[in-house]
Amino acid sequence: MTSKQSREDKAPSAGSPGAFADLQNAGFGTMMGVHAAWLESLGDMSAEVAGFIADRIKEDVKTQHEILHCRDMEEMQRIQSRFIETALEQYQAETGKLVEMSLALFTKGQAPDRS
Repeated sequence: MTSKQSREDKAPSAGSPGAFADLQNAGFGTMMGVHAAWLESLGDMSAEVAGFIADRIKEDVKTQHEILHCRDMEEMQRIQSRFIETALEQYQAETGKLVEMSLALFTKGQAPDRS
């Protein structure tokens, strides 16, 4: 018997009941777990971004309200300055969170820590 024939005899056919189990035993079972972790992580990241956007919109509305009720230019400058400073801090913090979540996903191959 040739080596080609012996390989064909050992390979499971696509329709055989043990083919899927053989693939899982060959390592595809862990791929399914990684896929689930990947989807879960993407969902976590999407929720994080949606929460951040909601917080930023609240901050925008609050600032607009303060500007509409300010009495002089100095107060308006303080409001605008605080708004910019707060926005920069929040964007920086959010970027850090998303980078950490991404690194956890790519470096460990698992869902990021949700703490």
